[in-house]
Amino acid sequence: MKRDAIDLGTVKVSTLFRKYFVPTLFGMLSMSAVTAINGMLAGHGIGSDGIAAINICVPLLMLFTGVGLMVGAGASVVASIQLSHGKAKAARLNVTQAILFVTLVALIPSILMVAYPSATARLLGASEHLTPMVREYLLWFIPSLMFQMWCSVCLFIIRLDGAPRLAMMCNVVAALVCLILGWLFIFPFGWGLMGAALADTIGLFLGGVMGLVYLFRFAGKLRFYPLKWSFKSLRLSLRNIGYQCRIGSSALLTEATMATLMFVGNQVFMRYLGDDGVGAFGIACYYLPFVFMVGNAIAQSAQPIISYNFGLGYRERVVATERIALLTSAVCGVIIMAAFTLFPQLLVGLFLHPDNTAARIAIDGFPYFSTAFVFFIFNLTVIGYYQSVEKVKPATALALLRGFIFLIPSFLLFPRAIGTNGIWLALGLSEVLTTVTIIVMYALSRKTPAIKCG
Repeated sequence: MKRDAIDLGTVKVSTLFRKYFVPTLFGMLSMSAVTAINGMLAGHGIGSDGIAAINICVPLLMLFTGVGLMVGAGASVVASIQLSHGKAKAARLNVTQAILFVTLVALIPSILMVAYPSATARLLGASEHLTPMVREYLLWFIPSLMFQMWCSVCLFIIRLDGAPRLAMMCNVVAALVCLILGWLFIFPFGWGLMGAALADTIGLFLGGVMGLVYLFRFAGKLRFYPLKWSFKSLRLSLRNIGYQCRIGSSALLTEATMATLMFVGNQVFMRYLGDDGVGAFGIACYYLPFVFMVGNAIAQSAQPIISYNFGLGYRERVVATERIALLTSAVCGVIIMAAFTLFPQLLVGLFLHPDNTAARIAIDGFPYFSTAFVFFIFNLTVIGYYQSVEKVKPATALALLRGFIFLIPSFLLFPRAIGTNGIWLALGLSEVLTTVTIIVMYALSRKTPAIKCG
């Protein structure tokens, strides 16, 4: 488990960003592939109802991932700044506290959901027809939620420790295991949704364990540090966790945006187009995490560079890094939007036969849905910047705007105004409004340098 030699304070910013971005992007896309692979296998092995059932469960994964990203991002920013000040022990303590916290947070709700799977399925919005399938999937999928949180936190810390390629491999291994076991469990074994969920759980378990083993045995500056079990130590740990969560809260809200999008979208599609509409939206939601992970990869690649140099007071390097990140976000957004606009039949065909009713709905809707992607990735990059320089309020405000204040009304009102195409365009409207808000904030920051976004 070899670490890369990366000096965040002196190496050219563009070189640093490339060293982080390439492995981070592939690692992030591999993480998205975990769910998408099983969606493809479920679509061909079970049908559109299988896709719909899995999609109803995905908001749950998003929320748990969001907690992991919140703690991971916060711990990474804090540890990065502490390392820049030579406080290695404090950085290690924050990392240890972060992993312990997400483990405890995952256990209680997971136990309750396993005890009441049918109630959980109905709470997630499953119809009577889909509830048995959602229940079957949940029982085997819920254990993966804690492993996903391990992955989310570990990957931030491993990258900061100077091993972005290893962070990538944790995700790649998880995705490959899901692919192999998903095919094996769904087709030769005929285990249906149970097999799809079990493949996810095993894959994420291996990815999470790889991260933990690295931090236990092989990490350089950020290896786990023994915690003291006293009241004072507990109080300090809670204070540190609270600060990490505050810094990383926009990451949770960003994932909550995805969960809200899927939950509200499922309800709106079901109201207008029935279970086939949910199946069509499910295909789109399998691709959306890929778009999210591109934006997340850009933000996370810039984060250690920005945080470290921000801690040292190197303003020029902070601004240069954010400029590269924003340019990368624009290029990636245009490429992805073009793919969805030009090749919807190919993308949908990976999940369902194009003659399927749900597939036809998805093919017609993908070009509208893709209008959001340039703004989606840009907004994630800007939120990531604010997070990296400990500006919690603007990061949280933007995450709330795009995830709730703009998104929910767009979903509820746009379809009434222009018909079913409005469901596909709702995300785009929310992201455009968020981008406009960012532009206004930047214009105001010209008069107030303290809130400059670079």
